[in-house]
Amino acid sequence: MGEAILRPMAEMFPGAGLPEEPWVLHFHCFLIRDPAGRLTLVDTGIGAAGSPASSWAPVPGSLTGELAAAGVSPADVGTVILTHLHSDHASGAVGDDGTPLFVNARHVLQRADLDVVGGEMRDRVITPLKDLLHVVEGDAEVAPGVRVHLTAGHTPGHQIVRVGDVAVTGDLVLHPAQLADPAVPYVYDDDQELAAATRGRVLDELRAARAVLATAHFADPFIQL
Repeated sequence: MGEAILRPMAEMFPGAGLPEEPWVLHFHCFLIRDPAGRLTLVDTGIGAAGSPASSWAPVPGSLTGELAAAGVSPADVGTVILTHLHSDHASGAVGDDGTPLFVNARHVLQRADLDVVGGEMRDRVITPLKDLLHVVEGDAEVAPGVRVHLTAGHTPGHQIVRVGDVAVTGDLVLHPAQLADPAVPYVYDDDQELAAATRGRVLDELRAARAVLATAHFADPFIQL
């Protein structure tokens, strides 16, 4: 979905010993097709040219083009899961005209994120989606074989997605350094202490399950634990 060069890695992940080099942030969304052909999209990327992410991200995103390349139109998607309500993960849920892009999809998010979202994300993304929202609290199966798990810390309602042996991790981990040391903080975690504790616990669980991580911001989106 594009990439942005952000501030130096040493600044974004303080105490990690990372070099003073720019951090290239990649943007990945994930489409899941079940055996019955039902489609679930995890995250919607940075969105249109004037989206809430436009002040810092390389808008417009390429999500609709990537879907088309896979033979999918937005109307085909039955479930959209938003791992959290930051602009680079949820802005693409609405189109250039400010209306919902995935008109036939339930949009799954956690109550804890909905309760705190404000500003442009509430006005320009959540408000247009109000009739399509599927609000959950904690862990839930939201489509056949697709479960969300509350992983609070990066945001109060951050969630990951499990389907088979794949875990779509949102911003549970943002840099490979956090795989080696989950205590490495990220400057934009809402609660850095809780985020680190959650990251350590969940990564231990995923390693025990020999899961494949589908990451939002790594250069290589898939990591075998």
